[in-house]
Amino acid sequence: MSETTPPALVRKPRVALLFGGRSGEHAISAATAAGVLGAIDRDRYDVVPVGITRAGRWVVAEDRAERWQISDGRLPEVTADDGAEVVLSLTSGESTLRVLEPGQVPELLGEVDVVFPLLHGPFGEDGTVQGLLELADVRYVGAGVLASAVGMDKHFMKLVLAGHGLPVGPYEVLTSRQWTTDPSTCLARVESLGMPVFVKPARAGSSLGITRVDDPADLTAAVEAAREHDPKVVVEAGIQGREIECAVLGGRGGAGPRASLPGEIVVDDTHAFYDFEAKYLDEAHVQLDCPADLPEAVVEQIRELAVRTFEAVEAEGLSRVDVFVTPDEQVIVNEINTMPGFTPFSMYPRMWQATGLSYPELVDELIQLALERPTGLR
Repeated sequence: MSETTPPALVRKPRVALLFGGRSGEHAISAATAAGVLGAIDRDRYDVVPVGITRAGRWVVAEDRAERWQISDGRLPEVTADDGAEVVLSLTSGESTLRVLEPGQVPELLGEVDVVFPLLHGPFGEDGTVQGLLELADVRYVGAGVLASAVGMDKHFMKLVLAGHGLPVGPYEVLTSRQWTTDPSTCLARVESLGMPVFVKPARAGSSLGITRVDDPADLTAAVEAAREHDPKVVVEAGIQGREIECAVLGGRGGAGPRASLPGEIVVDDTHAFYDFEAKYLDEAHVQLDCPADLPEAVVEQIRELAVRTFEAVEAEGLSRVDVFVTPDEQVIVNEINTMPGFTPFSMYPRMWQATGLSYPELVDELIQLALERPTGLR
């Protein structure tokens, strides 16, 4: 009889998919989770879906992709009725989830190796959840606290990008105090950009609260519409050119980030621009071309600028970089999104598909990147 002890069985890494949340992009986050739930390799990973209600409660969510899809115009929502409440241990080195049932002793749900925060907008994509995970010493997919915060705030994003010598278009920032105390000066500053302009909440995504303004008389209403989502507003000068996107993926083993082939969004006359409805509810009027039909030199310039943008904000894991290509083939960086839409039909995975990385392979790569990087300062 051998005296050697057989090696202990190694369990599969446990991945908690975190989705929903308190922002206006709650439903888009759930739809992203639906895509990942359907694509993640169950032979390699143990999956724990955790939904966040609009009130901020964490609950054990149904592990069924169909439950969280956008279907026939219906937007999915995480509610308190979806499951028992979940809490994450904040003790360093104890990365566990516990289930709380009223009147019951807390039940241990298990240790978590990686959190995949599929959250869009404030209270999730902006560094807040990333800070919570850092406190708990839990590895997670995507950008860290600072990069997430900078990527969420279009004002500071543009300052950082310009500070790194990246081409950024003209813009104005209207703080809540400025707008409430001196709106006429604010309007004069915006009008100096010329028309058209795009009025945006400074810290929102999925095209929520964005208005294209062609007539200065419509500016006040556009600012107020943006302020429904964020008291700080960014107004960008309209740039004549094609809207091009490029997906960036972190490098393995200390290698640099990688850029996909770029894609182009073409919206017909039904929509003034690529707004929320065009993105998620009216696909018939939107054409997504991957790869974009561009000269090779322009494609390489876009890919280079996308990587430089990713590095400028010190992003990790994944990001989508949006640019304009002008008629004379100048490339201007519009913004970086550190947790882009991630359904199988979103531009980010579609661009990687065109570059040779399938949606399931992309999900796996992002989890492996998160497992590879250390917790804490890096």
